[in-house]
Amino acid sequence: MSQKKVNVGIIGGGLMGKELVAACGRWDALVDHPVRPEVIAVADPSPAVRSWFENAKIPNIYEDYKQLLADPKVDVVYIAVPHNLHEEIYLATVAAGKDFLGEKPFGIDKSASSKIVAAIKASKVFVRVSSEMPFYPGAQAAFNYAKSGALGEIVEVHSAFLHSSDLDIAKPINWKRIVKFCGEIGVMGDLGMHVAHVPARLGFEAKSVYSLLDDIVKVRSDGKGGEVACDTFDNAVLAMKAKSASQDREFPMFWEMKRIAPGESNTWQFQAMGMKGGVKFSTRTPATFHKFAYANGEQIWQEIQPGHKTNWPVITGGIFEFGFPDSLLQMWAAYFAEREGLLGDKFGCATIDEVLKSHLVFEAAMESNKTGAAVKL
Repeated sequence: MSQKKVNVGIIGGGLMGKELVAACGRWDALVDHPVRPEVIAVADPSPAVRSWFENAKIPNIYEDYKQLLADPKVDVVYIAVPHNLHEEIYLATVAAGKDFLGEKPFGIDKSASSKIVAAIKASKVFVRVSSEMPFYPGAQAAFNYAKSGALGEIVEVHSAFLHSSDLDIAKPINWKRIVKFCGEIGVMGDLGMHVAHVPARLGFEAKSVYSLLDDIVKVRSDGKGGEVACDTFDNAVLAMKAKSASQDREFPMFWEMKRIAPGESNTWQFQAMGMKGGVKFSTRTPATFHKFAYANGEQIWQEIQPGHKTNWPVITGGIFEFGFPDSLLQMWAAYFAEREGLLGDKFGCATIDEVLKSHLVFEAAMESNKTGAAVKL
């Protein structure tokens, strides 16, 4: 089939910007995708970062993001910058009339996120939010089983992102551990949208929040012989009463977001249990997901190998295992297909309404942490 060429610009050329270049290089792995994206521009203030993209043969390299937004050849922008820059750059991108995929938390706090969302809704730009982990085949299978109604009345939901990026106490500080850059919500801003995406898409809405927020490592090296205060939360556990349109009873829902999770590397997991069935999936065991059924008085667990059965079809054989670069490719495939109105009933990227609802939860979690009580939404 013929493919529409879309020129992409990247603002913030860190790890995920580089991953997008790699994903575009693997685009032919997708079967019959309607779009062919090409990264033609990058903007980053770091000379070292710009050098990497020059070596990758990206033709237009800018120091200032405003130069990239002024480039008429750029159709879509990927923005991956620290949270304190979201409001300024996202609003400027909307004003420039550019469609974009933004990084979570989509604003350093609820106020910033609300301004960004309002500007987008008053414009004609197409915007989605990065959240790649639910695109694993096992996550998709778990989502579809929960969506089918096979679980019956929901009993309990768990969603988590657990990794060990800050387990090493000798690791020098980075911007994610400083309120000025990351925001007071800390790890909830860093990992929260990953945890919120699937519950939100299933229609599980938080009604009250009780939070356990933990600042474990309070001081880190500045990498220059000095020390800097770590003033954001490392870990967050939220216990919520949640509601679904399919039932009257509220049910417990737990979100865990941890940068210090001993025993984990970079684990995303989701579990939903109901009176008739349940599902659980973890990227720690990506080749399988588990399905539960209660029938004829018996409780039956099944371990299923989903294979390389992806949201958007690919040339890769179904017997092969899926990995993180594949999830990124699937996320971008979903973004560009939806932008063309051709996603159909396939799973889509996180929406601006979903991310704004997550900010409501995080704000309530901060209030709960101060008062020691549950906060109603």
